[in-house]
Amino acid sequence: MEVKIGIQNVGREIVFESALDADAVAKIVGEAISKGSDLRFTDEKGRQIIVPGNALGYVEIGAEEVRRVGFGAL
Repeated sequence: MEVKIGIQNVGREIVFESALDADAVAKIVGEAISKGSDLRFTDEKGRQIIVPGNALGYVEIGAEEVRRVGFGAL
């Protein structure tokens, strides 16, 4: 699933693919905001993304996408 993180006073957003579902991502973000701790994720390629919780502007959680099988896209 695609996750976009906007950071305060920064023009670019962080975009990555996560193996976590939407509920797990929302839980991690909620805990980071409530505790004021760092927001930590590991993307599908094994890279770690760490953002200070107090610098978060927004987090956009993409819809879970079902992979299509076959040649036709209807």
